[in-house]
Formats: sequence, C-alpha cells, structure tokens
Amino acid sequence: MSLANFAFPTPITFGPGARKEAGPHLLEQGLRRPLIVTDRALAALPLLAEFQSHLAGLNVAVYSGVSGNPTASQVMAGAEAYRAHRADAIIGFGGGAALDVAKVVGLAATHEGDIIEYAWDHPQVRAITRELPYFVALPTTAGTGSEVGRSAVISEDATHLKRVVFSGKILARKVFADPELTVGLPANVTAATGMDALTHNIESWLSPAYHPLCDGIALEGTRIAGRSIVAAVREPGNIAARSDMMMASMMGAIAFQKDLGAVHSCAHALGAVCDMHHGLANALMIETVMAWNLEAADDKFEELAHVCRTGGGGPGFVHWLGQVKQQIGITGTLSSHGVRLEQLPRLVEIAVNDICHRTNPRPVTAQDFERLFLQAM
Repeated sequence: MSLANFAFPTPITFGPGARKEAGPHLLEQGLRRPLIVTDRALAALPLLAEFQSHLAGLNVAVYSGVSGNPTASQVMAGAEAYRAHRADAIIGFGGGAALDVAKVVGLAATHEGDIIEYAWDHPQVRAITRELPYFVALPTTAGTGSEVGRSAVISEDATHLKRVVFSGKILARKVFADPELTVGLPANVTAATGMDALTHNIESWLSPAYHPLCDGIALEGTRIAGRSIVAAVREPGNIAARSDMMMASMMGAIAFQKDLGAVHSCAHALGAVCDMHHGLANALMIETVMAWNLEAADDKFEELAHVCRTGGGGPGFVHWLGQVKQQIGITGTLSSHGVRLEQLPRLVEIAVNDICHRTNPRPVTAQDFERLFLQAM
C-alpha cells in the first residue's frame, strides 16, 4: 500500500511509513525545535526511538508525563516543558490520551490560566485569543481518532471528572497516520481501542441528529471496523487490518461531531469512578445499551446488520457484537472488571450529567441508567 494524501478537513498522510514524512514536513514549515508529547509507557519503548530516527535536522525534546486518563496537571507540566525547550512546534505521538494532551499543551503554553478554564462548560470559560503552536499528530492506537478531532478530553485532578476543550483552533495542522505504529500493541489494547472506534461509528450513526454527511461516514466506518477488528487483534502483523482500523478510528472521530449516545455516557462514568480504560468501558456496555435501543431505531439497526453482514436484523447485530467481543478476548461483566455495587449511585449521577446521551436514539433517565449498569454488572 502506497501513501495516500487527503484532507477532511485536516490534511492527512495515510499508510505504512507515513511517520517518516513528519520530520521533513516540519522542516518545510521552517520549524526546528519540536516538543514530542507522548505517554510514559511509549517513551520507554523502541517505537519512539525509531520514530525519532526520522527527525534528522530537528532539535527535539520529549515530554512523556501522560499516563492513564489525561489530567489538567499533565497538560500544565507539558506546557512548562514546551516553554523550557523554547519549542516552536508540537508532535503528538501516542494514543488518545497523549494526543488529547498534545492538542492543548500549546494552548496552555501560550495562554494564561489553567487548561480546565478553557473547557467549553467552564462557568468563566476563557477564549483562545492567540495563534497556537504548529501541531502535528501521529496516532499509535486505532481507537479514539483524536488525531482528527477538534476536542481534547481532560480530567480534573481532584474530581476525575472529564472536561472538554472544544475548538477548531486545536485541530492538528497535519496528521501522519501510519498503521505500522500500531503493530506492536498488545492484543488487549488493540481490542479495547478497536471497540472504541467501532462504538464511535455505531453511536454516531444511531444518533437522531440531522447530519447526512456524518451518517455516510459512520456507516462506512462501521463496515470497515466490522470486517477487520478480529484480524487486527488475532494477526498483529496484518497491515491491511491495521490500516482498516486506523481508518475506521479516524472516521468515527469525524462522524461523532454528529454526537454519540448512552454507551459513551456510561463509559465516561466508568472512567471517572473506576479509572477504567475508555475502550474497555465502551465494550462492556455496548451490548446492553444497544439491546435497549433496538425499539427506538429499527431501520438504522437493519442498516448496521446489513453492512456488518450479521443477518437477523437489529437483534442479529447485537448478537454479533457479543461474538466479536468473545473473538477479541473482551469477556466478563462490569463486576468482573472491578466495578462495585456501592459505586452505582455515583456512576448514575455522572452518566445522567454527561452530554452524550442527549443524542441517544432512546431518551435515558437516571432510572434507565441504573437498570443498564445493573444489567451490565
């Protein structure tokens, strides 16, 4: 597969070896001192060193303070690293957490106040008033699609509540989407991030909001993820499957500007209360929520069954989701993954207050969330 170049709206270089184009691209822009923003685990792997070998001619510093669900303090420490290096660009290198931090490190480095003050729902939300540093993104997982998103999800340190900085100004100026960067991922990470990408596409398609452009992307993204998620997990070196999942990940992130649904509200609650990996949380909730949604979106579920070739209409599609999870090694219930019954009130409270379920095809009350969590337990 040769490299492909396209824009939607972010300019993207896609395909095996795309990572090698990042250094020359920055030099072409007249940039010399990039800060790589990555996570602690990646920084210790040969993958980062290999990527840096393609950055000849650049004076590179690395900030690797990202771990788990990204927090405001991680962003502010990254901003300090940016200023200390006298950086002129940012390279986001990693999964969704690292890329979300990378998107707003430049904002925090060039603007006053804490990064949470730039979240869209902050009571005294600050405006982005200055031009932000040049930012390029290289995803190393295929899940969130954060590399093409205009939002960064950052948790408050004290409460663990997720806040969203949302602005077209934080979009990457260029994405280098290289499926070879995902080859070394452990199977469980490939599985969880793959389910995240699949969930984004499914929930975007099911959202009743009017956005036919996103509908087309979400349905095709579901088809692409559906045909390749099992192969990507079981055959880690399968570049065609890895490419499909990276593409489906980006398509899901583009499509969910149409908004998501109740699976994500549940997953955000599980992340805040239990610090559960976001993709795993989506995977553990998706069948329960989709079975509950069936009556509200018959025709749309028929389309999902068609593109994933599951047969059996909506119920067949929900059954297929369970089969996929089994095949990629995601098993068990919420309780088997450490969720406790006494956490239920807080889970319900956070899910109800989460914005995503407002575009669920079936309205969700606090009582409904309680039933859904209990069913998934």
